[in-house]
Amino acid sequence: MADSLDRRCGTCARFVRVVEKVEETGEVTRVGECLLGVWPSPLYETSTCSHWVRRGEFVARPKGASRPSRADRRPSAVRPSTPTTSPSLPEDLLDMDADEFRHVLSEVLRDELGISSVELSGKWEGGEMILKPGKAGLQEKRIPIDALFHKIVLIRERLRVLEQKVNAHPKLGDDEKVQLQQYVTACYGSLTTFNVLFAEREDQFVGQKGDE
Repeated sequence: MADSLDRRCGTCARFVRVVEKVEETGEVTRVGECLLGVWPSPLYETSTCSHWVRRGEFVARPKGASRPSRADRRPSAVRPSTPTTSPSLPEDLLDMDADEFRHVLSEVLRDELGISSVELSGKWEGGEMILKPGKAGLQEKRIPIDALFHKIVLIRERLRVLEQKVNAHPKLGDDEKVQLQQYVTACYGSLTTFNVLFAEREDQFVGQKGDE
């Protein structure tokens, strides 16, 4: 008997975070999310689109093949199957949920950009930053140091990417690059206050001379 969900989201490798949902009629349906974000959640298992790929399989586009037209990519389009190579992917990759996939992708991008892991100084581990209002009777806010440190590191990495893009921009003149570089350097200088959180000196912010 043919699978009623064949070529539908319910049998797609990108159908993740699946939960059962009971409709008002008593019918039980499965809803989840699309790993590619083709359709907004909640996504029903009976939905479908042109990006469908069977669990455990991945169909690669033949080398040199042109991209399909916009009309061909519509979910309703039916195209004749053509012989393609079908290399298999590890099951653990296909079984990943969205969060796991983002984590793996983040690690790959870090390696490609040469971004190493940054460690928090040991004396701050488990600590908190306390924001205490100046007015009596108002509740203070506590922020875990490691959460604050993570956001600071993200700012540092994005400033570095911005710096690289400015240097490599083909339409910026040398004087414009220097001016933009000065703004980036000033941002580094404003963040040197947080250098005390870094375990390694080479990971710290470096601004203009005298900023530290």
